[in-house]
Amino acid sequence: MPTLHRHEDEKFFVNAEGRKESVPSIHDPPTRELSVVVPSYNEEDRLPLMMDEALDYLEKRQKRDPSFTYEVIVVDDGSKDQTTKVAMKYCKKYGSDKVRVLSLVKNRGKGGAVRMGVFSSRGKKILMADADGATKFADIEKVEEGLKNLQPWPNQMAISCGSRAHLEKDSIAKRSYFRTLLMYGFHFLVWFLCVKEIRDTQCGFKLLTREAASRTFSTLHIERWAFDVELLYIAQRLRIPIAEVAVNWTEIEGSKLVPFWSWLQMGRDLLFIRLRYMTGAWQLE
Repeated sequence: MPTLHRHEDEKFFVNAEGRKESVPSIHDPPTRELSVVVPSYNEEDRLPLMMDEALDYLEKRQKRDPSFTYEVIVVDDGSKDQTTKVAMKYCKKYGSDKVRVLSLVKNRGKGGAVRMGVFSSRGKKILMADADGATKFADIEKVEEGLKNLQPWPNQMAISCGSRAHLEKDSIAKRSYFRTLLMYGFHFLVWFLCVKEIRDTQCGFKLLTREAASRTFSTLHIERWAFDVELLYIAQRLRIPIAEVAVNWTEIEGSKLVPFWSWLQMGRDLLFIRLRYMTGAWQLE
């Protein structure tokens, strides 16, 4: 089983008044309806658009329904730019009860950043959302509906994944032949080695019940780009029901994914996932 190592500085977040507070734990009882975890690495330029859209939606929803409570956790994954400073502006504007910034001492990778955010969350449901704002935040209602349609949830566990699979034909027309070939190769490896039921494993818009998040992320080993695949592989092995829901998605400039080397690393990680679980090197709880 993997262990979650926190540097001493990662056990705290800085509140709106500039004081340190201890982060909560996924094992504590939930005190919010929704936690939004935003992994961010060098996102000072793209983060404001996403945060403005998300907080505008969340604030309006709370005004319509005062019983709806939320938090947004921005996880700065060891950025070299002003990502933390940009995120802290929202903390000061909305208060640290609604917006929290967790700054990691060194870069862990997207999966590692999401896991740190999930393990510091207070929500009954936990949404992973990318910092680039490629998915319209209001589409949370679609993934919520997908989660609802899975009820009754076994042991209160369920996952609803946003999906771009319905946009694949349009995206292929805009991509180079080489990138299209890489995409199909990756999809085949995912299907052949790990996850057969979900067409788009990599969309960064996923909603989990607190219990599902706790079980899956407690077992997660992969901390880079292929972590979504391991997450869904674990969920399938644990028989956690999974929904796939079409969402609106727009490609935003500034992607951290380097086509050839990132796909190569992801392909290697897919082999690790399959082989290490098959041999018992990695085990489920």
